[in-house]
This record gives sequence, C-alpha cells and structure tokens, in this order.
Amino acid sequence: MTSGSGAPRIGVVTFPGTLDDVDAARAVRYAGAEAVPLWHADGDLKDVEAVVIPGGFSYGDYLRAGAIASHAPVMRSVVDAARGPRKLPVLGICNGFQVLCEAGLLPGALMRNAALKFICRDQWLRVENADTAWSSRFDTGAEILVPLKNAEGRYVADDHTLDELEGEGRVVFRYVTDGAQDGATNPNGALRDIAGISSADGRIVGLMPHPEHAIDPLTGPTDDGLGLFLSALDAITGAPTLTGASS
Repeated sequence: MTSGSGAPRIGVVTFPGTLDDVDAARAVRYAGAEAVPLWHADGDLKDVEAVVIPGGFSYGDYLRAGAIASHAPVMRSVVDAARGPRKLPVLGICNGFQVLCEAGLLPGALMRNAALKFICRDQWLRVENADTAWSSRFDTGAEILVPLKNAEGRYVADDHTLDELEGEGRVVFRYVTDGAQDGATNPNGALRDIAGISSADGRIVGLMPHPEHAIDPLTGPTDDGLGLFLSALDAITGAPTLTGASS
C-alpha cells in the first residue's frame, strides 16, 4: 500500500527515551517515502510497508538496553508482521538493533563496549552482503562512512551462532579495522568486527552505527547512509537494484 501521494509508507517507531526518530523520519523522506510515526503503546502499524526502529535509550535502558521496548505493543505487531506472511522489512539502528535482539528477531546480544566508554565518532564500515532489503544499493565490499555513538555496542554471540551468521552471509556490515579480524581493534570489541547482521531472509537488519545521520554531506560526514533507505524502497516497490547508486 502507498500513501495518497503514491509514496511508500515507512513507519518510524518512538519509545519513551528514543532520540533519533526525527532523523530517521528525515532519512525516510530523503529516500522518497512517507515517514509514518508509530507510537510505542499503539499496536496499529497503520499499513506501513517497512519499519525503522531508531536509536536512543528506550525506557531509560532499564533492565537491559532494549529489553522493555521489546515487549511494547508496537513491537508485538512488528514481530508478527516480520515473521508472518507480510515479511515486513525492519531496520533496527543502535538501540533499535538491541530491541530486535531482545525481541528475538535477530540472534545475539549487544554488551557494554570493551573499554567501558561511550564512543562517538565517524566510522568506516565494509558492506559484506548487498543482498538484503536494506543493503541492495551498495556493492559488496564497498566501504561507507557513518557516525557511531553508543556505550553498549559490542556484538556478541556463541561460536555456533557466529559461524552460522558467517556461513549464511548474514553479516551485513563489518567495522573496517587496521588489525586482524578478531575484534581486538574495532571500536567496541564486537566479535569478528560485526557491526550489523540480518535475518535469514534478509528482510530484517540491525546495526549499531547510524546511517540516518549520514544522508546529506551538509549535515553528516557523507550521504552513504541514504543507501539503506533507498534499498528499502526498492524492496517495497520491487524496483530493480541500482547497485552502488547511493554514494
């Protein structure tokens, strides 16, 4: 379904404590879609065709980051729509990634950064899989620059899960580092330098860095992040993939 203007509708969720919903909605509009506000206490997804769960500190990060948000009414609807016949594309950014892991839509967890410090910097990422609903506008192997800002961004999972993610090509973004691919030189100690992963069908993607803050060189380090939102539009409309067209 599209809006009266004909633009695809992408929902942007707001929880108490969400910080980046305004920029996420701006990124959706930059990509050419209609940004539809979705409130945490409302299970109505308003006929959206994709959902973005932005960053912040949902419910104050009480219990664990993303733990309470994963049980919110809107998340119950998102989980049902993502797992059901609709296969709703979902993007979780930073706290949104944590919410997706807590909700069971993505495996693993996000722990305190290895240095136990909040990190705020621009970060290069390598696109490892350009065959998901949120990365098709990139070339596999391309490097993109987007902001990174978190205190609990260290991706962890057991070895079996990590091997499964690697084997199935579900590592979508990896931190670009100068050292060995062992988590020792990336910003937060994420295992295998993993910055973002996907579901098995590639419709659900979570990542810790912030593509919504890198959609216009005037306000961000690059416009590299816009590629994620343009990719979602392609997935919604069935448009042919324009690899590498975002940057």
